[in-house]
Amino acid sequence: MAEAADFQGISPSPARRWLRRSGVLLAGVPLLAGLLQLPLSTSASAAEKASLADATGSSTIDVSLDSLSPSAPTDGDTVTVSGSVTNKGKQTVTDAHVGLRVGPSLSTRSAIDTAAQRTGFQLGLDAPEVGGKYVAKFSKLVAGVSQHFSISVPVKELDLGSDGVYQLGVSLTGRTAAQPWDQILGIQRTFLPWQPDEADTKTKTTYLWPLISTVHLTAETGSDEQQTPVFKNDDLAKEISPGGRLDQLLTMGSDLDVTWVLDPDLLASVDAMRDSYRIQTENGTTTAGKNQAVAKAWLDKLEKTVQDKKVVALPFADPDLASLAHNGKNVTGSLSHLKDATDVASSTVDTILHVKPSTEFAWPADGAVDPSIVKVATSAGADTVIARSDSLRETGGLSYTPSAARPIGGGTTAVVADARLSTAFQGDMTKADSSTLAVQEFLAQSLMINLQESGGQRSIVVAPQRMPSASQAQTMAQALKALQDGNWSESQGLSAAAKAKPDPGATTKVPSASAYPSSLRKHKQELPRSAFEDIQETQTKLDNFQVILTDKSRVVTPFGRAIERGMSTSWRGRASQAETFREGVKSYLEDLTGLVHLIDKSDAKLSGRSATIPVTVQNNLVQGVDNLVLRLTSRQPNRLKIGDGPYDEQPIQVAGEHSQSVKFTTSTKANGPVEVVAQLYTKDGQAYGPSVSFEVKVTEITSTVMLVIGGGVLLLVLAGFRMYTQRKRAAARQAEEEPEDGSAAGGVNKDTDGTVDTEDTEDSEHGPEGESGVESGADDPEHPSDPTPDTAPESTDPSGTGERVDR
Repeated sequence: MAEAADFQGISPSPARRWLRRSGVLLAGVPLLAGLLQLPLSTSASAAEKASLADATGSSTIDVSLDSLSPSAPTDGDTVTVSGSVTNKGKQTVTDAHVGLRVGPSLSTRSAIDTAAQRTGFQLGLDAPEVGGKYVAKFSKLVAGVSQHFSISVPVKELDLGSDGVYQLGVSLTGRTAAQPWDQILGIQRTFLPWQPDEADTKTKTTYLWPLISTVHLTAETGSDEQQTPVFKNDDLAKEISPGGRLDQLLTMGSDLDVTWVLDPDLLASVDAMRDSYRIQTENGTTTAGKNQAVAKAWLDKLEKTVQDKKVVALPFADPDLASLAHNGKNVTGSLSHLKDATDVASSTVDTILHVKPSTEFAWPADGAVDPSIVKVATSAGADTVIARSDSLRETGGLSYTPSAARPIGGGTTAVVADARLSTAFQGDMTKADSSTLAVQEFLAQSLMINLQESGGQRSIVVAPQRMPSASQAQTMAQALKALQDGNWSESQGLSAAAKAKPDPGATTKVPSASAYPSSLRKHKQELPRSAFEDIQETQTKLDNFQVILTDKSRVVTPFGRAIERGMSTSWRGRASQAETFREGVKSYLEDLTGLVHLIDKSDAKLSGRSATIPVTVQNNLVQGVDNLVLRLTSRQPNRLKIGDGPYDEQPIQVAGEHSQSVKFTTSTKANGPVEVVAQLYTKDGQAYGPSVSFEVKVTEITSTVMLVIGGGVLLLVLAGFRMYTQRKRAAARQAEEEPEDGSAAGGVNKDTDGTVDTEDTEDSEHGPEGESGVESGADDPEHPSDPTPDTAPESTDPSGTGERVDR
């Protein structure tokens, strides 16, 4: 980014006048360096010259600047600088003192960068000491020992001139036995922003305050009515507990004028902790969570804090837009997950916090953009992309930092966050020295933006790291508090910054894909294509599963959210953990779908020309299943038909935790073994679960049948013999009783043609046909020898392993 030149119309400060004079000294440095080989006097001038020869770049003494108050002084203030000095050398340092050096004033943002990177004392660039009584003295500094110092100086003693950013050096001067003259043995630099009066035009500053965490909830829920959620661990409770990272962010942010950026998944996860919840253990079991009160307190505090505040909701689980654009957009269904995550964001925040958030913003990782990222980011409905100035770089030669908003085509606005301000607190802020330096540099850069000649008021956006640590958050809050109390900036919400009038000369061209930072695109940063293929495989299984459910919400909602969590930006740098999470979601879904299955069948024997084959479906889910079809198929329909053809199918409906037996009618054509396959299908024709195969041995005439037939023949012979003996006996009796004249007796009539008509005294049912010659009709009941069905139409008991078909 181009920088402004020295400001016009600003009178030079004493520090500036000193800098001009020091230029003359620099011209004589070569000669001076030769003279400095000899011992010099202990005067201040000699000390400065000796330090140039002997101590420039020296790290003999480590100077730590632990606090500077006030961070942005005004007239009448007293500046207090505190810290410590540590002798890192091998010799004891004597006659030492710490002093302050103010000046010169800096004129550009790049000059601030350069000054912050310099180490060691440099004559001409570092000003003389303020001196006098404003020093901290040490009689000696023993090697390896640290000592504290504190210096307080009235602002008027610093000779600050016009508004600007001044260098502030904190140096230690001392002697050693080897070099017994004054020399500068260590120095630390920072910046003093000087704007004692209200600026005529103030910069409008938007600071994003992110409440985002990693993924904590799994897809697993309990089988109870409340569907008790299951967490990967209890780390979220630590973050929201008093003193935890998220608790500190919430506490500190409540005192600042910021735009809250929320991940709805974080809210949903904490909300899930308010009632009973469980935590996964290493051995695969779960244990009860105990931090309900902590979750309730944190959410209650957040709800009160964000009322009437500026709130932005990211898509659910903060999906990685760059990974999706580079590796996932060509995988079927991937973009639909982003749309779902966007749609659910507003309702989640509104339901839990009772505020209406803005959802028109998309925030790629580190604000890095290219055309594909912008296209994906806006595909789900967002019309504003939060970029960063180290990605969307200025190319128009502007001498000032332009406003954040600018149109980038297609009705999309890019809000370009300032890179220097946004990355100011990404380092290790656990040390007081690092924190103090970061605060002062942040304020210096902010003031320099306002001092630039731009011709109008500008809107600047600061988008810090997504998940600042507790120490980083503390430093951010300290800097932002000083900025909001200062005289050159005023707060503004993100929505207002996005609507601000863009600078005509600001760049609006999105950088090409080749310009995307390789550090952000490498494998362990972005989710690979295989991750999105895994996600789509899980989604396909979920689609097939939900078709059969009578209460889809119990499965679709938790798994839908879990799929979105698998795309989270929080997985960057944690590739193995991301893969483990996705595999866990897929595995748990497979376990659930496996609870609806066919019970294995043993091989069966079929005797006769027709029979029924029972197949049992087991449902171990707590809810009923429907929209299933059970198909039974014969691999050899020329030998065994199912129904009227090679297969038959029947609809299935099974209550929760029950089983259902279905009977299929079969008919045989020839003897021999036949493989039969049972398979469940959804009503849209998708196979559901594994099939079950078993063998049916078809035997049309068996030994049992032969015995039955033989018995029937024997009965016929016996019946015929009985009839023969009965008739023979009847004829004998008739001969004995007949009179000698041949007249009829016992009802015998003699026709005129000589034919005898005899009345049969035996019942007709004893005749051959009535006795054993009537075939059973089709509607006759099953034979007494038929086995009882192994299950009722609906039974909770599984089928036995040795079940036989019903004839």
